[in-house]
Amino acid sequence: MSQNLPEFQRPPAMDLSHVDVDTVNAEMVQMHQSSARAINAENVDLSQSGALNLQGDRVAANLSGLVIVQANDVDMQNSGAAAIRAGNVFLNGYAGAVAAGSVEFGHSYAGLLAGREVRGEKIESVVLLAGKVEGDVTTVIDTRGALIAGLVGGLFAGIILLLGRALFGRK
Repeated sequence: MSQNLPEFQRPPAMDLSHVDVDTVNAEMVQMHQSSARAINAENVDLSQSGALNLQGDRVAANLSGLVIVQANDVDMQNSGAAAIRAGNVFLNGYAGAVAAGSVEFGHSYAGLLAGREVRGEKIESVVLLAGKVEGDVTTVIDTRGALIAGLVGGLFAGIILLLGRALFGRK
């Protein structure tokens, strides 16, 4: 089953259960135990489902796996995503990278977490870049650490380049 309709023929709602689809365009999409390559909808509600590329205004996922999510509001419960870009994110699960204005973590893990405000009971990440953080944070590199690592890395790279040019440069 594949749905790819022009905007003027976009159905108001699609309820998908136990199907694999290529592309879904609708005002509202509800998926249960289904998968989609691409979803473009205002409201998306996923339960035990998966999607490669999801774009919408409001996304809610429960026990689901997503690759790329772009939305205004994302609410993920016991779910995982490779990359999330959103205005507001509530995450209770796993994410490779999260970039959002406001992030609220349940018991979650993220590789890269970037946001203006980050709140949560237990925040675990490899890299955390945030303006304001509230909660118990466990991270490998925080905002200050990332800045220092960047400065030291840049300084080291500059010295190596200058040394290489001085030793092996053209004469």
